[in-house]
Amino acid sequence: MDAEERKGTFAQELTDAGAGDASISADSSVRELLVRTMSDQYLLPTYTRQPLVLVRGEGAQVWDVNGRVYLDFVGGIAVALVGHCHPQVVSAVQQQAAELIHTSNLFYTEPAARLAARLAQQAQRAGLKQPRLFFANSGTEAVEAALKLARRFAAVVKGEPGRYEIISALGSFHGRTMGALAATGQEKYQRDFRPLPEGFRYVPYNDAAALGRAISEKTAAVILEAVQGEGGVRPADPGYLQAARRLTRERGALLILDEVQTGLGRTGSFFAFEQAGIQPDLICLAKGLGGGLPIGALIAAAPASQGFAPGSHASTFGGNPLACRAALAVLDVLEQEQLVKAAQAKGERLYQGLAALAQRFGLAQARGVGLMQALDLGTEAAAQVVDLAREEGLLVNAVSPTTLRLLPPLVTSSEQIQEALGALERALTRWRSSL
Repeated sequence: MDAEERKGTFAQELTDAGAGDASISADSSVRELLVRTMSDQYLLPTYTRQPLVLVRGEGAQVWDVNGRVYLDFVGGIAVALVGHCHPQVVSAVQQQAAELIHTSNLFYTEPAARLAARLAQQAQRAGLKQPRLFFANSGTEAVEAALKLARRFAAVVKGEPGRYEIISALGSFHGRTMGALAATGQEKYQRDFRPLPEGFRYVPYNDAAALGRAISEKTAAVILEAVQGEGGVRPADPGYLQAARRLTRERGALLILDEVQTGLGRTGSFFAFEQAGIQPDLICLAKGLGGGLPIGALIAAAPASQGFAPGSHASTFGGNPLACRAALAVLDVLEQEQLVKAAQAKGERLYQGLAALAQRFGLAQARGVGLMQALDLGTEAAAQVVDLAREEGLLVNAVSPTTLRLLPPLVTSSEQIQEALGALERALTRWRSSL
C-alpha cells in the first residue's frame, strides 16, 4: 500500500472512529497530517494553533503523535495545575463516570455539596464571611455570574437600581461572552463585537487614584485580576488591591477578584489576593480547578451572597458530578503534595532563571508571581521565539507580540524548570543569531 492509499484508508478510519482515537493505526506522519487537515477543514478558525498533534500527557510533559516529548509550560493555559492525567484525578473521574455523570440542579448531588464545602472552607480561612458557591463551566461563566450578582445585589437587595456600573482595569481579560467581554479592558478583543452591554468603565491598572476618581454612586462593583494574565502577566501592587478594597467598601460597591488564572495556589498562596491581606466580596475560579475537566466557580461572601435567589441564575451543566469529583481530587492533590507552598519556591527559581536570560540577551524584563511568569523580549519577536522553543522541546505561548508567558503545572520539578530554561536559552540564542 503506497502513501496515498494509506492516507485514504486512514482518512476513512479517522472519520468513522473520531479524530484522536488511540485505536486508529497509521503512519504517524500521515495521522498528523490528517488530524490537522480535518481540524482546519471542519472546525471554525477561532484559534491559531501550533503545528502539533498532542496525544498523551503525564505530569509536566506531553507527547505528540510522532512520539516526541515536550515540557508543557503552556499548561493548558493554567489548567494543568496538578499536571496532565494525575493518577488521583484519573481514578476519581473513572469512578464517578461509572456512577453518575450528570443530573439536574433540580436535585442534590454529593460531589457538588462536598466541593462547595471544601471551597467555602478555604475561603473562610482567607477571611471571607459565610461564603457560598455557584458552579459554572468556565472562567468566563464565573465572571458572568459575578457581574449579574453584583447588579442584582445593588438593585434588589440594596434597593439601588441606579447602581449598575462595573469598573475594570485597562489591560484586563475576563472572558469572551458579551458581559465578560464588556468587562475586558482590551480593545483588540472588543472591536469586532460592538455594541457591547452598557455600564462598563475602564481605569489604568495599578492606579489607585484613578480608581478612586471612577467609583461613584453608580458603581455596583469593581472587578480586578491580582495578576493580569492575558495582559502580559502584570502583578497588582499589594497597595493597589488594598486601596481597591477600602474604596469599594467606603462607597458601597462590591469588589470582585478574578482568580481564574491565579487561584488554587499558582502564585504561592491558595488565592493570590491573600498576599495583599484583603478579602473581596466575590471570587471567580476556573482553569485548574477541574484538573482538565470544565468547571468554574463563583464564591460569594456575605452579604453579597444575598444577590442571587432561586431562578435568578442557573447553569445546566454547572456543578455536574463528574467535574466536581475531579475538582475534589485536585484539591486533595494540592494538599497532599503541598503544591501551593512549593509553587512559591519553584516560581522564584523560574523567575531568577528568566531574569538571568533577560540580562544576558538584553531583553526588557522577567516578571510574575509564583508559577505564573513572563519574559518580555522588548521587541515583537515572541511568536518566533515560541516556534524556536517548541523545536527545542519547550511549549510556551505569546500573550502579546513582545511577551512570552510560562504557566507550568505545579508538579513541575526543579530539574524540569532547569531543563525548560535551557531550552529557552537555546531558542533565544538561535533567535539572536538570525537577526
